[in-house]
Amino acid sequence: MSASYVIILDFGSQYTQLIARRVREAGVYSEIHPYNKGMEIISRSRPSAIVLSGGPASVYDAGSPQLDREILDLGLPVLGICYGLQAIARTLGGTVQPAEDREYGRANLSSVASDSWLLQGISQGAQVWMSHGDKVISLPEGFRTTGSTEDTVFAAIESEDHRICGVQFHPEVVHTPDGTTILKNFLYRIAGLGPDWTMASFIETTSSEVRERVGDRHVVAALSGGVDSSVMVALLHRAIGAQLHPIFVNNGLLRKDEAREVLSTFRDQLGIQLDYVDASTRFLGKLRGVTDPERKRRIIGEEFIRVFEEESSNFPNAKYLAQGTLYPDVIESVSFKGGPSATIKSHHNVGGLPERMHLELIEPLRELFKDEVRELGAQLGVPASIIWRHPFPGPGLAVRILGEVTPERVAVLQEADAIAMEEIRKAGLYRSIWQAFVVLLPVRSVGVMGDERTYEHVAALRAVDATDGMTADWYPIPHDTLAVISNRIINEVRGINRVVYDISSKPPSTIEWE
Repeated sequence: MSASYVIILDFGSQYTQLIARRVREAGVYSEIHPYNKGMEIISRSRPSAIVLSGGPASVYDAGSPQLDREILDLGLPVLGICYGLQAIARTLGGTVQPAEDREYGRANLSSVASDSWLLQGISQGAQVWMSHGDKVISLPEGFRTTGSTEDTVFAAIESEDHRICGVQFHPEVVHTPDGTTILKNFLYRIAGLGPDWTMASFIETTSSEVRERVGDRHVVAALSGGVDSSVMVALLHRAIGAQLHPIFVNNGLLRKDEAREVLSTFRDQLGIQLDYVDASTRFLGKLRGVTDPERKRRIIGEEFIRVFEEESSNFPNAKYLAQGTLYPDVIESVSFKGGPSATIKSHHNVGGLPERMHLELIEPLRELFKDEVRELGAQLGVPASIIWRHPFPGPGLAVRILGEVTPERVAVLQEADAIAMEEIRKAGLYRSIWQAFVVLLPVRSVGVMGDERTYEHVAALRAVDATDGMTADWYPIPHDTLAVISNRIINEVRGINRVVYDISSKPPSTIEWE
């Protein structure tokens, strides 16, 4: 953690993670915590400043999230955003009520106080993004308005000493073009913080913490070849060198040439020795005759645990298991009310291992967002081909083969998928697409090749645009690229005679087919 530290108290806004990302982009470390854990977290961690997020409730409703008055009495700089501004006003004696004219979407600042610390550098007419049905109609004593829109008088407020301030709009979203300036004004001018959160400082701090914790013991890590596990292994290798034992299990369900590429990347380019286990025959044997997708996942997960346990026994000094948990996984495990989320993410490779193996968990990336992991990987020398890889499911190609998984069907899908990715890269689209892949369907269709009738499999191409995978829209791959992909797959992959393009969004569809 850096010297400057901001906590964001979450009142349930859909934008709370964006606030944390924007603060970090300004070079200040930030963490998100449930609103009702505020004083507990502040007492324990002693933050430099506090941000109060937006939220869907009305501050005057019974049972709505309330702001602890003690937080505002600490003397720490506080910024309230949307619901956060209303919570500040009501807690300190102001009045909040339903708005006659609600504001959703774009608005413009009709006035900006020239001596505002928070809005320094923001011009009258600046666009902001509103999302509120309530408004402040009277301010607490000691506050004044420093920014207004046509429908909201108190669009920005500040206390007389500027230590407590708020905005009714959302500076964290891209639809508020000057939002970053406003957040930096709060961080730098009002809170007096400096931009000392960098990947270089993270590497040094985390490496030191890992070395201190591990001592002379050893760490095992499950390496999938994806972004998170690869960067985690590179970071731990920098910290503890030969005390790290990455285990790479080939389950026979990887993409074409993936095992060779991962081994080459780590052994030849990064100088990290891997414990490579080719268990493809073992996994494919267990999947013989299985068509139910959940049963496939369960079989693969259980078999991975067995293989990993067997290989880990080769390292008797291992006391720790490294896992690639990211910050969104940590956030999503707790709702804004402080209870468990409806669904808590589990990591496909190592679920269940710590309890069964009696190893302590090390999660060196648990403070980072995905974009920060990519930046970290670049600084550690992880090749771009790994850093920018599309997400890949833990069960691998088993969930992209609908119906029974056989060695023959795996080989067909590997070839088709490799062609699609090659053409997507040639078209310069790979980095623009969140995730792209081919699915092999349990459907055969009639075709004609030469003068002969064929009856072969149908393949579906899927490409989506997303920011976090929670929602996604289908990606509009240009028709000429689609044509090349389809022609090459049908001409070059024996067993496929038809290619279709999936144009479903999530929701209602999922990204993967199974």
